[in-house]
Amino acid sequence: MLLMKRFLRVGLTEAFNVRSKYVSSWTYVSDSTAQLDPEVSKLFEGIVSGQRASLAKGITLVESANSRKKAMGQALLARVLRHMKEKENNNELTFRIGLSGAPGAGKSTLIESLGTHLTEQGHKVAVLAVDPSSVTTGGSILGDKTRMMKLSCNDNAYIRPSPNKGTLGGVTRSTNEAIGLCEGSGYDVILVETVGVGQSEITVANMVDMFCVVVPPASGDELQGMKKGIIELADSIIINKADGDLLPAARRAQAEYTSALKLMRVRSTLWSPKVLRVSSVKAEGVKELWDHMLSYHKIMSENGELLARRDKQKIVWMWNHVHHQLNFLLESDQSVKRQKDDLERQVRQGHLSPGFAADLLINDFLFSRGLNS
Repeated sequence: MLLMKRFLRVGLTEAFNVRSKYVSSWTYVSDSTAQLDPEVSKLFEGIVSGQRASLAKGITLVESANSRKKAMGQALLARVLRHMKEKENNNELTFRIGLSGAPGAGKSTLIESLGTHLTEQGHKVAVLAVDPSSVTTGGSILGDKTRMMKLSCNDNAYIRPSPNKGTLGGVTRSTNEAIGLCEGSGYDVILVETVGVGQSEITVANMVDMFCVVVPPASGDELQGMKKGIIELADSIIINKADGDLLPAARRAQAEYTSALKLMRVRSTLWSPKVLRVSSVKAEGVKELWDHMLSYHKIMSENGELLARRDKQKIVWMWNHVHHQLNFLLESDQSVKRQKDDLERQVRQGHLSPGFAADLLINDFLFSRGLNS
């Protein structure tokens, strides 16, 4: 434990540059810095007053890999979270909804239909759409907004596409922080759309209040629904495209998933997941879907489980950031870079096992910082 504390202290200080006015040896961003920096204060005032430009710039800061901009983003986020904590104490809870599913399930079309319905009900809706990044070029199309043409023109809706930058789990590393900024800007319903995922990409479940899995008709038999992973964590399963020639298949899929859910352990004793049919194109079943979501929110918030889940999620994301930062420090270390090519060559030739080579790199990294004792 002492070794880990020394490692974190030295490593995090180096990662974010002690010469920056935003970083001290122990704290990422001090409260006084967050309050005094004029640029951060200007962005904070713009966000809490509902200015889209300030919100967009704030999300860009927390997504940035630049150490100074990243530190500014964390200073801004600290102020916004304190602002939102006061609202939570007054029982003004927002609603975070994650929608995940395989490519082609119709997630974007469903979000446009649901988001339009919510804005008509007087809600302010923020959509955080995650787009996959190319494994060869690193670029992203960010085309989810083109499937939400009507919602993107709505004054009570904000759509932010972001690349996942190779992050696994269907979301970006900064999606959780973007949620906080959107809530600070007055959006009471946050819809998080993941990239097209399989059965194991479940990261979004650790950042939302309600996790919904969107599946198309004829997406598999009852056995498929019983497989562990993404279905196991679902608070609701939505059978999309339930119209036209696909309606009979949608009904069968609903029955099969309903049967499969009976054999799975529920996440909460207060809520049993349900399977609903929706036609996003015809907007059929959207009102019933929202009523179902509201029922979930009411039950979970009245019993305190919603806030308890959020508290657990904060710890999960704290350690996610620790793991990411330690990985960054390891990869950028000069002693590791000097050893890397030679160790990779020995692993390829079979002289070293991958695990032993990894141990050598880590030990060399710790030794270079005097942390191997």
